[in-house]
Amino acid sequence: MDLVTFGEAMVRFSPPASEQLEQASTLQASVGGSELNVAVLAVRLGVTSRWVSRLPDNALGRMIADRAREQRVDPYVEWTTEGRVGLYFVEIGGARISSVLYDRAGSAFSRVMPGSIEWASVFAGARWYHVSGITPALSDGAAKVTAESLAAAKKAGLTVSYDLNYRSKLWSATQACAVQEPLMEYVDVLIAGEEDARVIFGAESAESLAKQFDIGAVAITLRDNPCSATVAADGKVYSAPRVEVTTVDPIGAGDAFTGGLIVSRLENRGWDDALSFATATAALKHTIPGDFCLVTRSEVDQLVHGGASRVSR
Repeated sequence: MDLVTFGEAMVRFSPPASEQLEQASTLQASVGGSELNVAVLAVRLGVTSRWVSRLPDNALGRMIADRAREQRVDPYVEWTTEGRVGLYFVEIGGARISSVLYDRAGSAFSRVMPGSIEWASVFAGARWYHVSGITPALSDGAAKVTAESLAAAKKAGLTVSYDLNYRSKLWSATQACAVQEPLMEYVDVLIAGEEDARVIFGAESAESLAKQFDIGAVAITLRDNPCSATVAADGKVYSAPRVEVTTVDPIGAGDAFTGGLIVSRLENRGWDDALSFATATAALKHTIPGDFCLVTRSEVDQLVHGGASRVSR
């Protein structure tokens, strides 16, 4: 197993394109969640992946695990009779700003407790561990297990990546800073949106954030274009070529960027190549409905090497 991720996945409901929730008479159900999204893309690009989570043993919990297996992700699930599956509702607005409504309080995952996951077993044979700031935002228990997992990953010798992935609907910036600042000592690759880095840690660039926490590599996706980014690593700053996209569904584009970056680094690509590859996966995700970035290696390579500046599928 090359990659291990840890986090909650939910059932996603979406009305038909451009409809508002309050006017919809039908909703399409699918599955999504940041860390599972990363694992799915990694598998599709040739990296074996395990997703660690906690689910209720009911039809919706089994649905989520089945969707992971369908994408050839190995689900390492703590099954429980307590709690529920989290839900979220997404309006893809066309000319409107897309809107997300969460219904995830009291989920089975939010009740995860330290000591419940055998991390040594989970990490056996793995090379990379990834988690995001959504996970510790869900509960005090989830925050403690996140810290536990990061310490175990470093002890096992894995490369650790962490996506700030700030969600203001889950916690305040002050809370996010207080909980996540101590976690940075375990992180080898930090990924953040430009706005998240500024709001949570007061950082204005990838370089300043890398220096603030002495992190080997920091990737910042740029606010004015989600398909452009910079990386501060090895004492240098790398920039990705700008890619314009025709957006069908932006949800999961940040996870696609992360997945592309992880796969590239596992393949020992330099930061220039890794950044171009990750930017391409993020761009392609904008053209695909649902959370998962359902692309092939050839599609990503074509965008990277074809020199296209615009993506429309």
